Amino acid sequence: MQNAKRSFVRQAADKRQQALIKSTLHLIATGGPEAATVRTISEHAGVTQGLIRHYFSSKDELFIAAYECHMTQMTDATSAVATTDHDNAVAHLKAFIISALTPPVVDTEAMAIWAGFIHMVQRDKNMRAIHEKTYYRFRDELQALISAAWAEAGNAKSSADERRAAIACNALLDGLWLEGGALPESFEVNELPNVGLNSIGAILNIDFSNLELSE
Repeated sequence: MQNAKRSFVRQAADKRQQALIKSTLHLIATGGPEAATVRTISEHAGVTQGLIRHYFSSKDELFIAAYECHMTQMTDATSAVATTDHDNAVAHLKAFIISALTPPVVDTEAMAIWAGFIHMVQRDKNMRAIHEKTYYRFRDELQALISAAWAEAGNAKSSADERRAAIACNALLDGLWLEGGALPESFEVNELPNVGLNSIGAILNIDFSNLELSE
C-alpha cells in the first residue's frame, strides 16, 4: 500500500509539472514570451508561484522544458505514421509528408509557439541543443524513408546523396509548415500536402501523382 501511495503522489506531481508547461505554451502562443511571466503561468495553471520554483530553478528552465515538450510533440505527431502498416516504402514516405503538412502538425498555435521560442535558440545553448536534437531526429527519419523509397525503386544512392536530399526535403516541409500555420486561410483543402508531394517528388524523382489527396 505504501508503494502504491508513492506512485500516486509522483503521478500527481508530474501532472502539475505538465500543467505548468502547458500553461507556458498557451501564454506564449497567445501573447509571446513576454506574456509568460511566473505570475501569469501560475494563475493560468491554477497553482502558486512557489510551485513553479519547486519544479524549475528559474523561468528559463521552465521555458527550456516547454520548448522541448513542444518540439517533441510535433515530431511525434508526424512520426506517428511509422506505427502504421504501409504497402511499400513510397507509400510510407507519402504518409510522412502528408502528416507533416496537415493538422495537428500544421496549426496556428503550434507555429506561434515556435515563433515565440526561436529567437532564444541562438542565445541559449540549452535551447539550441534541444533545437538541434529535434531537428536531427526529424531529418534522420526523413532520410531513412527517402533511402528506403529509392532502394525500392532500384535507384539506391550514396549516404551523402541521401543526406542532401533529406536536407532539401526537410527545408521544403519547414517552409510549407510555416506558411500553413501563419496563413491557414490562404490555402485550399489538401493544397499544402499536395504541393509537398509534387515538390518532394521532383527533388527525389519519385512519382507521387497517384498518391495525391483529393481536393
